[in-house]
Amino acid sequence: MSLSQKIASHLPYLRRYARALTGSQAAGDSMVRLTLETALADEALRQSLNEGRVPLYRLFLQVLAKEKTESPTSAADASKREAAAQGRLGGITPASRKALLLTTVEEFSLAEAAQVMELDLDKVEALVADAIAELNSEQAAQVMIIEDEPMIMVQLEDLVLSMDHQVCGRATTHKEAIRAVQAHKPDLVLADIQLADGSSGVEAVAEILTQIDVPVIFITGFPERLLTGETTEPTYLVTKPFREETVKATISQALFFASPRHKAA
Repeated sequence: MSLSQKIASHLPYLRRYARALTGSQAAGDSMVRLTLETALADEALRQSLNEGRVPLYRLFLQVLAKEKTESPTSAADASKREAAAQGRLGGITPASRKALLLTTVEEFSLAEAAQVMELDLDKVEALVADAIAELNSEQAAQVMIIEDEPMIMVQLEDLVLSMDHQVCGRATTHKEAIRAVQAHKPDLVLADIQLADGSSGVEAVAEILTQIDVPVIFITGFPERLLTGETTEPTYLVTKPFREETVKATISQALFFASPRHKAA
């Protein structure tokens, strides 16, 4: 596999990580482009990317720190939800956010995250623990699940309940999802993108968001359908098969950013 092919396979996920850190798709994509430009301008950096995701993400964080783009983005660069989330990012330190996202959503090991962040392993472990403690301070939430696979539905239900949240609705089709939202007004939605009757979970979520302002986590085996760079991408995306720790951290993060007590004054 050529270097360009290796980098291309990692880019959708680096863009996801960049979006979570900077608070908007536009700012995140800008930093990813700058990262690639930096690598192309230095032969040693470019060759280091042959070693996989670790050097790519490490270079991204170096560029991000240099450019200091982790301040809130302007309204012109961020959606309403992205801007609101960015306004509440101060509850978790930037370093803790980086470590938590690396080890959960991006699924790096602690040792790999330490290499990416250029920190000692013990420091990264402490950063992740701090972030989880802050996220887990949220109150119980009402969660709706849109999923057509029975075993995954049960797994997600058990996971939600283990976090002391409640499952307020279940749906396997677009129509069921709309009815459930209207009936229960959930605090969070977990959604697949391919539903039982052939309908689209993406379309169901789009309709849901016209009715209520609620954070949505897409949990899918087809992340490439959402991470295209062609349209606005979801803030929260977990790939199947998933680790329970990844889903739990993403749920906590979504609820933390959506919580009224973290809204900007």
